Amino acid sequence: MKLQHIAFIMDGNGRWAKKRNKPRVYGHLKGAYKIEEVVRWCAQKGIKYTTFYAFSTENWKRPKSEIDYIFGLLTNKISEFYGRMDKEGVKLVFSGRLREAGEKVYSVCKEYEEKTKNNDRIVVNIALNYGGRAEIIDAINKIIKEGYSSIDEGTFRKYLYKADIPDPDLIIRTSGEKRLSNFLLWQSAYSELYFTEVLWPDFSEEELDKAIEDYNKRQRRFGGIK
Repeated sequence: MKLQHIAFIMDGNGRWAKKRNKPRVYGHLKGAYKIEEVVRWCAQKGIKYTTFYAFSTENWKRPKSEIDYIFGLLTNKISEFYGRMDKEGVKLVFSGRLREAGEKVYSVCKEYEEKTKNNDRIVVNIALNYGGRAEIIDAINKIIKEGYSSIDEGTFRKYLYKADIPDPDLIIRTSGEKRLSNFLLWQSAYSELYFTEVLWPDFSEEELDKAIEDYNKRQRRFGGIK
């Protein structure tokens, strides 16, 4: 089956910075620029959708200074990212509890969704203040509000944050951790998982190619038999 959607759990920014005797936020800065590189590589390989796990609903447990830096990085750098990526046909969307991230963050996200809505080379979905369980709960509450007495999977899917984005074929997690960490829990039911020891700021096109090569060797049977 053609690989059309790769999702990334971008882990290891803090450890990368610590190994260089730099503050953790320096790792987040380098990690943010890595997103742009990865998007370009994916677009060149014909990947139509990417999702990046930028900030989880659990990340609020981190120091306030680090949280403020991450959201400040988003609002300050997104126009820079847009300036380069818009020319390459990048459609930018955001998923998560965006309003809880603050009005400034929410308005910036909506602004750039609007600016890039007609681009169609590659979709870049930034999961921001995102949690897989939160997404499922939010979908259920919307369904209850609509008055449904029963639903099927197709109906449920319509209430997810970005229902028009297909499930990820491949999920790549950097830094050696081997878990989903509340990421795309509904959508990852049959995703292929690839774990690498490489820290996110060091993630390279070669490492991406390794993951894709590994994916291409796998048989996706979705519970059936080939």
